Amino acid sequence: MLDERKTAILGAVVQEYIATAQPVGSSHIAQAPGVGVSSATVRNEMAVLEQEGYLVQPHTSAGRIPTDKGYRFFVDHMAKPGRADATTTRQVSEFFAAAHGRLEEMLHQTSDLLTNLTHNAAVVLGPKADEALIRSAQVIRLSTTVATVVLVFANGSVVNEVIDIDEDVSDATVAAASVHLAGHLVDRTLAQAAVPDTGDAGTDHLCGAALGSLRQHSNDEEAIVGGVSTMAEAFDAVEVVRDVLHTLEQQFIVVSLVRDIVDRGMSVAIGVEHGVEPLSACSVVVAPVVVDGEHVGSVGVLGPTRMNYPQALATVDIVSDRLGRRLGEG
Repeated sequence: MLDERKTAILGAVVQEYIATAQPVGSSHIAQAPGVGVSSATVRNEMAVLEQEGYLVQPHTSAGRIPTDKGYRFFVDHMAKPGRADATTTRQVSEFFAAAHGRLEEMLHQTSDLLTNLTHNAAVVLGPKADEALIRSAQVIRLSTTVATVVLVFANGSVVNEVIDIDEDVSDATVAAASVHLAGHLVDRTLAQAAVPDTGDAGTDHLCGAALGSLRQHSNDEEAIVGGVSTMAEAFDAVEVVRDVLHTLEQQFIVVSLVRDIVDRGMSVAIGVEHGVEPLSACSVVVAPVVVDGEHVGSVGVLGPTRMNYPQALATVDIVSDRLGRRLGEG
């Protein structure tokens, strides 16, 4: 544990570097609020902080910048999540008050909201399809050989699957299959779906094809990533930008990253802590989305390790809370 003086100096270095992205010198820190010692004393203490791994001195500058260890100490001891400021609270409240329509659209808009508020990339994981109650189920004929199966869920999401049908299947059979599916799917989840036979071969075959096409969505967990270009502007090194952009294009990695951080009970993963090497220059701030005590998704922001942690923590916290309430309202 650092003593009070070193803690104040480290905190001042972190906050200055977050604000300027420039190595921080001792003379500047000596003038920071709460430090109250001479430049020489600051210089000596910064040297100790460097020896202990909290700061590093780039070879091109006399100033110092925080290490991942330095950011971790700052987050754990000086950047506890507080309340979002009045402007952020108002923007989030107005957004969710006006949020209507399909779930996918609202989640995309939520990622845009997070990016606009934090100037980082935003990640939103929505509820899995098999966890929401089905409110409507239909089979609709599109042509002589093609039909579409449409499910509307209580959380606002919609699944639409095209299936092949035989030319000799009558419109009456399609209508009967639609009614039978709805009768056994509505007010159940996709995981609970079970459609008994009717005794009519054509209807049963069509219901089986429809249910089979829908079950491929049972474990869907879409990761919506927004604001990547905004976040990429924070990096000077082209190879870092390339690695970050390439990694964020891979949905499986993003889903696994966010899920792992939440499962570990963490709200912040800094640099190599999250275990995704191409994103080692990034930090992730996440919060679970909870509806009726159940974890149904997650929201978070991803940015450079010099991100504004207090702001990110407060913003992610209020957005996750309001999104959970909105989903709970159906």
